[in-house]
Amino acid sequence: MARPIAFEVPPYDARETLRKRLEAAPVEHAEALLESYELLEQLHETGTLRVLTGALAAGNQILETAVDAARSAEAVRATRNAILLGKMLASINPEVLEGIVAAVSETLGSHQKPVIEPPGLLALLSHFRRKELRRSVALINRFLENLGNQIKLQGEFADREAHTSPPTGEKRRS
Repeated sequence: MARPIAFEVPPYDARETLRKRLEAAPVEHAEALLESYELLEQLHETGTLRVLTGALAAGNQILETAVDAARSAEAVRATRNAILLGKMLASINPEVLEGIVAAVSETLGSHQKPVIEPPGLLALLSHFRRKELRRSVALINRFLENLGNQIKLQGEFADREAHTSPPTGEKRRS
């Protein structure tokens, strides 16, 4: 008759297994391990590990606070304004913007407050003989005309909305 084979499972020690794996790690990884220990020590000394641990512990609360802040009317307006400003900057020819930056730097960019005496009326009128000034005034005038048109369009749109939407508390009849 066959005898049963005795099989005993040796006790498993997770720490011992990890220690053996660390000892058997290739020499090429030793430098990376030492650097990671140094990084952990620096994070510990500066308190960053404590902050990260607290952030992980309060994860849902931080997320809820951020979501509540992002849902506010101010955050929505700020996001929309940032997108519009980005579109506006993207639409400007870089050479034109570079010229504007140079003109602002030449006019206001000195370290000291520029001393500009107000010109007399005749001196001011004589400036209008220069092409550069007339070109700049024409550009500003075109901008102001476009701004006025946009303000008018926004006002007309608001008037239309006020006439087509039902008063508060009433339902629109179909």
